[in-house]
Amino acid sequence: MRIDLHNHTTLCHHATGSMEEYIACAIEKKIDVFGFSCHAPMAFDEKYRMSKDELLGYCEKIHSLKECYQGQIQILCALEVDYILNKEYFIESQVLEYPFDYLIGSVHFLDNWGFDNPEFIGKYAEINIEECWGEYLHSIAQMAQTGLFQIVGHIDLLKLFGHTLPDSQIPNLNLALESIADNHLAIELNPAGLRKPIKEAYPSANILQKAYKKGIPITFGSDAHALEHIGFGYEKLCDLAKSIGYTHALYFTNKEPVSVRI
Repeated sequence: MRIDLHNHTTLCHHATGSMEEYIACAIEKKIDVFGFSCHAPMAFDEKYRMSKDELLGYCEKIHSLKECYQGQIQILCALEVDYILNKEYFIESQVLEYPFDYLIGSVHFLDNWGFDNPEFIGKYAEINIEECWGEYLHSIAQMAQTGLFQIVGHIDLLKLFGHTLPDSQIPNLNLALESIADNHLAIELNPAGLRKPIKEAYPSANILQKAYKKGIPITFGSDAHALEHIGFGYEKLCDLAKSIGYTHALYFTNKEPVSVRI
């Protein structure tokens, strides 16, 4: 069974293609379970996400598509939610109260710095990358402990411009993975890094091996912001997961896990 739980819409202002086109493409790619998980509204970085006023319409549109395509593909309603350490209050109450199928928790910011945004890439020349990795992994660990999320998005995102995990941060990685395991989250295999300067999917094989040893389940998400991203790299990521020992992956309905063979 093919699952793809991380897909955006034009409401985030940096994606293209209609939701109907995404579904048609997913059906063509023989995806069985397809989740919309656009960037959640919050009172920060607002130009790259939907507004609070658009959230209900987003949900209603997805539920309409569920009915329209019933029997052809299973469509899920979700959000990718930014977790910013010490700024948790940015998470809108509607995001937590609405009965989404799942929430992806992602770290895109270290304090006010959007480290994955090319607009702010100059900041890398000013920072200590080891300290940034420590802060990033601590954020991941804290995020897992909130109990708000079912999936950890692109767990090693900080590498996207080539700054891979330093060996000195392996203990902090282990703490983050232990937090994820203890709180029963899945991590996604996300091919978006293959389209970035790092040319490597999230997570790296080494991190995925560590996750497997800790019993952390996986899921799959294209992180699609355009039609050509849907299903991109899926076979490669499946092969990676199987080579490490994974035989099953999860998707979520009403925030409850469903395990399927990959």
